[in-house]
Amino acid sequence: MDSDSFACVAGKTALLRSTIVHHHFGELATAQTTEALYPLLVDFARNKDEVDPLLASFAATFDAPGPVDEGEFERLLWDQLQALHDIDVTRYPWSPLVDPDPSSPRFGFSVGEHPFFVVGLHPGASRVSRRFPLPTLVFNSHVQFERLKANGGYQRIQREVRRREIALQGAINPNLADFGEDSEARQYSGMAVADAWVCPFDPKVSTSEESEEGGTQ
Repeated sequence: MDSDSFACVAGKTALLRSTIVHHHFGELATAQTTEALYPLLVDFARNKDEVDPLLASFAATFDAPGPVDEGEFERLLWDQLQALHDIDVTRYPWSPLVDPDPSSPRFGFSVGEHPFFVVGLHPGASRVSRRFPLPTLVFNSHVQFERLKANGGYQRIQREVRRREIALQGAINPNLADFGEDSEARQYSGMAVADAWVCPFDPKVSTSEESEEGGTQ
């Protein structure tokens, strides 16, 4: 992350400020990994502001798989997010700050009722800025994004990230869009996807929401 090929200014800043919470796991998207990852991510969602109120990130690195193509990494990324959601939905409702529909321009991933933007990194990424020696998922808080927007920091970071992307790659990632313009699900894996792309994520209604709905009928 401290190399010139890593374009994310926020990530570099978090690294310098030691505000990245890092945990290492076995194989991406297995039941054993999900069982270990889930409670740590929920704990981060609750306590992120104690790490840093503006630039705290949760980075999960994985032993496996080894180098895979972008399509396979995208599949594994969404398998992992689905597995996390399948646990989370039995305990928490979806964050009201984002939409659970992955086709919605207001989509965001939710764990512990907290909204996240997810960044996937791996050795086989075509985008230089998404290449990393190990498969990695970085969870960034939408709440902190909004705080950065309020103080102007988000816009400065965004401009610098896009400037570095152009310097590294010749153009920005075609999937990039601001929240509310297009579904951020298209950005998670880092792979360029077609307009007709359908996100392989199936959001479910939480058991707590079902109970509330049943009680009002």
